[in-house]
Amino acid sequence: MSEEHGNLIKTPKQLIIVSVVALVVPIGIAFLGAQLVTGNKRVDPAESKQSVEDRIRPVGQLTKLDGAAPPPAPVAAVAAAPAKPKSGEEVYQLACTACHGAGIAGAPKTGDKGAWAARVAQGVNVLYDHAIKGFKTMPAKGGQSQLSDDEVKAAVDYQVAKVK
Repeated sequence: MSEEHGNLIKTPKQLIIVSVVALVVPIGIAFLGAQLVTGNKRVDPAESKQSVEDRIRPVGQLTKLDGAAPPPAPVAAVAAAPAKPKSGEEVYQLACTACHGAGIAGAPKTGDKGAWAARVAQGVNVLYDHAIKGFKTMPAKGGQSQLSDDEVKAAVDYQVAKVK
């Protein structure tokens, strides 16, 4: 039997040293890693308490009326102004240009008279219907469900005008 491949630990003293090192080194690495992650920050306890109180403070407060004081006046709701409809070009830039600008997924490129000729020949109402409801791989309203039907129709008109 060859002594070249024998045990590296030959004495009880070596076994104790290896065992202690095997225990201490991982603990030391974990400690140093924790120091690295936490950045060794020291927090003032008073400052910490105040920041916690700020984070958990209620947004509003209830007020109990005892009948002596009149109730506060209700806050008037702010009426949102009706949104101005987008132009055909704005809708085209928002919803259509991604596919119709590059011809993605079989979409006819904007301005390509040959690709649009058969579609325009079907009539503008068919184009409106396809744009609003979706057609083949094109999602309804170009994937922009917040658009009104009239805005989508304006975008169709914008594209049709580019091929006439």
